[in-house]
Amino acid sequence: MRRNQLGSALRELRRASGKEAKAVARSAAMSAMSASKVGKIETGKLAPSVVDVQSILMAIGVSDEVMAEYMEVARIAATEVIAWRLLARTGPYRGQQQVQALDRQMRLLRLFQPALVPGLLQTPAYISAVVSRHGLTPDAHARMLAARMDRQHVLHDDAKQLRFIITESVLRWRIAPPDVMAEQMERLISVSHLPRVDIRVVSQTAPQRDFPSHSFVIRDERLVTVETVHAELVVTDPRDIREYVEKFEGFFESALSGHAMRSTVETVRDEFLRERETG
Repeated sequence: MRRNQLGSALRELRRASGKEAKAVARSAAMSAMSASKVGKIETGKLAPSVVDVQSILMAIGVSDEVMAEYMEVARIAATEVIAWRLLARTGPYRGQQQVQALDRQMRLLRLFQPALVPGLLQTPAYISAVVSRHGLTPDAHARMLAARMDRQHVLHDDAKQLRFIITESVLRWRIAPPDVMAEQMERLISVSHLPRVDIRVVSQTAPQRDFPSHSFVIRDERLVTVETVHAELVVTDPRDIREYVEKFEGFFESALSGHAMRSTVETVRDEFLRERETG
């Protein structure tokens, strides 16, 4: 099967299952799927992403063999590029809904962030500081903030393991006033006590064998997303995913955790508090 035949092949699978496009869309709702989108994919008007194909197949209910065959076709383009300007057309908060769909499907999240506090760990004020650079209208800003906060429910999902690595420079990057930064540090400390959340900090003073490069998110071992200046890359080739896993695990083992991590964050928090009081 060629990639340009994937849509029609999915349509035949759906028809053989006896399900209508609306039913498939409802079952795949976690991936922000709609009956219209299913129809466009089936008729070849819209090229499906790897996540789209997986969601449709799961909604139809296929065997492991069929799942593997169709997913391999979807992975022919091992890395997808989704330009931010395309997401902007439907509203930035739509992108957050799609990310939330991925979060719901995963069991293990591994996130490496050398630039900002990860979105799942951000306070509302910190989120506002980050989102403000997009030049959104007040309404779009509010919807984006709400969507980001809604994603944070995953922190309390007992079925998931969440591992975060941030560099120490992230703690000190002044994207917001001292009081907001101090509150954000306190948030990191609080969330780090959750039973299925592991937050680690790469110390600036400890010897390192690797360098940060860029942020990335690994969901289970089937999908990696990488944010660049102009677009988001979606990596699904198992060989490439292994490279990201190896990089993550290398930093994971050397980064500060537990009490040592919290002590470092507390030190930075106290610095911001002193600055707030003397400012």
